[in-house]
Amino acid sequence: MPERESASPQHDPHARLGDLFENLPDPTQQIPTVDETPPAPGSRRAAREAAATRSNGGSTPRTPAAPSRGTSAEDGAADAPVTRAFPVTVAEPAPERAAEAEAAPAARQSAVSQSGEPEAMPPAPATTPRTASEEPAPVRDAPASGGRLEDLFHEHADDGSGAKPPARKRRTGCLVALIIVLAVVGGIAGAGIWAWNTYGDRISETLGWGDPKDWEPGQATGEVLVTIKEGDTGGPVSTALFEAGVTRTEDVFYDYLVDEGIAVTFYPGNYRLQEKMTAEAALAALKDPANKLENSASVGEGATIASSLPGIADSLAIPIEDLEAAVADPAAYGVTAQSLEGWLFPAVYTFDPGVTAQQVIQRMVDRTRESLDGAGVPAEDAQRVLTIASIIQREGLTADFPKVSRVIQNRLDIDMMLQMDSTAQYGYGSLHEGVVSSSAEALEDPNPWNTYVHTGLPVTPIASPSDAAIKAAMSPADGPWLYFVTVNLATGETQFSETYEEHLKGVEKWDQWCKENPDGGCSAG
Repeated sequence: MPERESASPQHDPHARLGDLFENLPDPTQQIPTVDETPPAPGSRRAAREAAATRSNGGSTPRTPAAPSRGTSAEDGAADAPVTRAFPVTVAEPAPERAAEAEAAPAARQSAVSQSGEPEAMPPAPATTPRTASEEPAPVRDAPASGGRLEDLFHEHADDGSGAKPPARKRRTGCLVALIIVLAVVGGIAGAGIWAWNTYGDRISETLGWGDPKDWEPGQATGEVLVTIKEGDTGGPVSTALFEAGVTRTEDVFYDYLVDEGIAVTFYPGNYRLQEKMTAEAALAALKDPANKLENSASVGEGATIASSLPGIADSLAIPIEDLEAAVADPAAYGVTAQSLEGWLFPAVYTFDPGVTAQQVIQRMVDRTRESLDGAGVPAEDAQRVLTIASIIQREGLTADFPKVSRVIQNRLDIDMMLQMDSTAQYGYGSLHEGVVSSSAEALEDPNPWNTYVHTGLPVTPIASPSDAAIKAAMSPADGPWLYFVTVNLATGETQFSETYEEHLKGVEKWDQWCKENPDGGCSAG
């Protein structure tokens, strides 16, 4: 029989376990002691200590081996029963149970010494090492080891005790409530934005917010001339009044006619009105025959012969065919050019009754010469200056005229193509389409006015320039600019650049503005 089995103590199978517990003395506090008696040579204890010494590099273990359970210090020569070691899962003991765990070995040792029999211990259940894929299924009703005490009560709260619902349900409820609140607030905000975008002007007007659309009575001052063309109705007349400085906003006159239900017929001609008139006062002035200038005609700044002749014919009651014949011969007016384009000065003219078509054109050409003389333009250079001035008039705002003139001059000095859209549009016949961008057909058409195809100036002026444009042509601003682009049609803001890279950044701004303002006049599409 192996030594391990012969050394095991023998128990009486008929002994009652209850007798053992009945004879146990009252537990006393025991202080654990360490057996420092040298082991007997050749014993298993000696072999274990020798192995421990070798594993520590020849030094003795810091912690002395404790005597085996079930043996006394005097039995050093006899081998103690060997207990196999199995991997077990050990939970960290709670602090309040630590004292009980420390006192238990002493109590068992006391029981052995008193009864002479070792304490009957149930064998520890063997467990196998657990891998990550072999986690035991959680026990639903048992609290996890090491959990909080309040978690135990929350898990088993009685439904009738009035306890709060589980945290997960509370979080879900709060989330749903938050979503509902956000949906309601978002719906209200969305409805408000829609209402403001749709009725913002009326809301502001009703509540008295923002600037008023009409001038106050009694503010009218000065004198302005307003031209009404054949066939003009309330909308175009409202725009003409605003552009002349008569009304405060562009639509106030038209809105007044609609709101009051007024039906009115407008007759072509030039009318003398005042600045800062109310819509009601402006209508009264237009209906007063005393304010209509008889036998008057006008030419607009940047207008062309083709766009001006119909209005002149209507205002003066002269057949348009007579006017077209009158402008056909520039030499009749002392102009050495193939066309009178640019020589009809932009202004309002009043003629005596019975004026002829040739007299009308002569008066306009003479007014152009007055402007050229006032700017100090030599007679031999008149055609060239008018051509530059006509491009300036079509390309920029009055405040930017000197800079636009400098760009034109800088390009001419280095034989660089002008590449002005206004020239391409004039030569293609699309100058008065009301848009800024040129079509591909206009840019590629090889007519003699297209500066995208030909280097230098167009063969004639492209429009009627004002005094300011003629002066800018004679006196360009100082600067190195070779490029310019209008980046905002509403304000006329224009970027001037020296390099092409800077110019491309301005083109990007222009493109962005056009995308944000599809009806702003960037293109016909």
